[in-house]
Amino acid sequence: MSDQLTKHHPDSPNGCDDVVRNTSGNREFGDVLNVRLSRRNLLKGGFGLAAGSFMSFGLSGCLSSGGSGGSSAFTLGFDAVAKGLDDALRIPTGYTATYLYRLGDPINALTGGYANDGTDSAASFEHRAGDHHDGMAYFGLNAAGLAKDLGNNARGLLCMNHENITQVFLHTVAEVGAGFDKAARVPAQIDKEVNAHGVSVIEVVRNTNFSVNTLSGFNRRYTAASPMEISGPAAGDNLMVTAYSTDGSATRGTLNNCANGVTPWGTYLTCEENWAGYFKRPASNTLADTKAATAQNRYIGSGSSNGSYGWANPAGGDTSGTGLYDRWNITPTGADATADYRNAANTMGWVVEIDPFAPAATPRKRTALGRFGHEGAMPAKAVAGKPLVYYMGDDAVGEYIYKYVSNANWDAADANGGLAAGNKYLDDGKLYVATFNDDGSGTWTELSISHPAILAAAYGFTTQAEVLVNSRLAADAVGATAMDRPEWTGVHPVTGEIYVTLTKNANRGKAGTTLGGQDWALDAANPRYYVDADGKAGSGNPNGHIVRIRETGGDHAATAFAWDVYLFGAESDMDGATINISGLTDDNDFSSPDGLWFSQAVPGLMWLQTDDDAYTDVTNCMMLAALPGKHGDGGAVDITSTAVPSNGGADQTVTTYAGTKATAATLRRFLVGPKDCEITGITETPDGKAIFVNIQHPGERTTAADIATPASFGSHWPDGGDARPRSTTIVITKNDGGLIGA
Repeated sequence: MSDQLTKHHPDSPNGCDDVVRNTSGNREFGDVLNVRLSRRNLLKGGFGLAAGSFMSFGLSGCLSSGGSGGSSAFTLGFDAVAKGLDDALRIPTGYTATYLYRLGDPINALTGGYANDGTDSAASFEHRAGDHHDGMAYFGLNAAGLAKDLGNNARGLLCMNHENITQVFLHTVAEVGAGFDKAARVPAQIDKEVNAHGVSVIEVVRNTNFSVNTLSGFNRRYTAASPMEISGPAAGDNLMVTAYSTDGSATRGTLNNCANGVTPWGTYLTCEENWAGYFKRPASNTLADTKAATAQNRYIGSGSSNGSYGWANPAGGDTSGTGLYDRWNITPTGADATADYRNAANTMGWVVEIDPFAPAATPRKRTALGRFGHEGAMPAKAVAGKPLVYYMGDDAVGEYIYKYVSNANWDAADANGGLAAGNKYLDDGKLYVATFNDDGSGTWTELSISHPAILAAAYGFTTQAEVLVNSRLAADAVGATAMDRPEWTGVHPVTGEIYVTLTKNANRGKAGTTLGGQDWALDAANPRYYVDADGKAGSGNPNGHIVRIRETGGDHAATAFAWDVYLFGAESDMDGATINISGLTDDNDFSSPDGLWFSQAVPGLMWLQTDDDAYTDVTNCMMLAALPGKHGDGGAVDITSTAVPSNGGADQTVTTYAGTKATAATLRRFLVGPKDCEITGITETPDGKAIFVNIQHPGERTTAADIATPASFGSHWPDGGDARPRSTTIVITKNDGGLIGA
């Protein structure tokens, strides 16, 4: 097993999302499903795996038109790509990949080419591609490049998140060698790092291949310093007041933008995920405001005297006169919130709406969708006369799955409404959180100030704005089910069923212990964990799984649902009865599912991307194509109960359900990335004949000690030679001009 850390998330001391801040004690998703212990199966790191599944954990083989899978009549049309550890991009025979947009590439004709040696200025990064490319979406432009034409396959606007940075590759050899003192950062270094975060909007044009039109008036960057409006129920609340916006209506920056979403009126939703680690916070026992201390403990944890990068501590102090650096320090220093940045963290953690066709419009943070570690905001299909519904994961260990339901019903007359339509549908609605029951049923509970459990919560909620700003605390109060890192969500365009990736949880199965206040016993929705050779719980759930939700009556606004486990990640050589229960083979085994996205051009085709540190001794991260079936397609048979060992507590009794298996026809590896990368972010042209995919942070395990020795870099992709690696957007087309994947 690899010891790689996912360093690109600065939300914890080691940079991983495995830090625990949920101390509610709410029941975990893995308590019930049977884990049959097999001590003869050992991981490469010396651990065995106990495994089980709930109801259906495979992929339906019935995918013809009108079949039980509900998908269109097509098959996967490529040979599986082999696993690999080489520093290269692997795609199927018959396909071509071209590089479109790399870290540092200019977005206008006035900005020079990227030196890629750390010498490019901080200011230039306001006009260059940011780092750590992530979620993205394509919006068609008309042939003249002047207005929206969402059906245009050859010209469009690509909106893209830049989640984080690989710090050693952003600065010069001398700067890296001198080190980055978080207590006294060089201001220009801070500015460069701030500007390398955020979002790109770029025009792309297809001639032979796609390229960036650097002459486009639509091109722009939003960074962690750009002006943002605060919109919705929390706008103007006392919790949003800062010295920058004394009325709580605005803030600066969007941060740690991970997955994304779109709206039926053609705007982009960028989602702020692991933003908490950037802030310098006081020790909670020094805060006179006990409610603020409770909220900071729940979102930021013990925090840091300097924050992940030390942005609050420019050498010589903040002399900007505008609080440009002080805004990262949430320690109260003034008489009230209008005099400092104690509430600055409250202005992060939102879904942010950007109109790609309106460069002059200020993005709006939509507070009705709640504040947490937003992995994405994926919509159900818009239906006239019905509410709009968005599904969202909170990407941290032990966090929750949410959905938002608009109060207004969709009116197609709003299809060109821009941000004004967002005011109508995204500022006025209900936020729900999911509870998963052992019998395969579930409920959505509204997070409302009128809910008795929220009113009775120890935090002391008094307004709906407080509920939205502190959605995690409200979800704790209503007893939502804590999950194994909820990541991307996707809605099947044919069946309407919802899929959620659960990447991993190092603590799963450690029942009887206190880990962040949680008892990490198994439950039905989080059912697997590795165990030590002596039968004691070991490294939790490192391979992850995917849950599937069917709303009652097919109504996405329903408050009840049924669920099953669609697929379990595993290594193909693990025991099929107890570990690799989805029947994965060398052509489709994977670990740590993260990105999940449904093609709209090829209904029923799902793309699955990985962010793995448990299987990286065998292969780099990857992307697979899947043809999923539908809820319950494996039935629920052979129900048994088995006692499995805990870590220091009583044995856990959980239940096993049999189900269907994955097959080569319904799950196949399409792409393997270069060294040390994550595959994340995907979109397509409307005809499905070109897909855009992001290769994030290749070579991210490169250390400061290696920066002066290019041969020691973890990767040189995509430029090769001695070049520093760069996060890059690629475009994949089929050589015969056909649909991608089909």
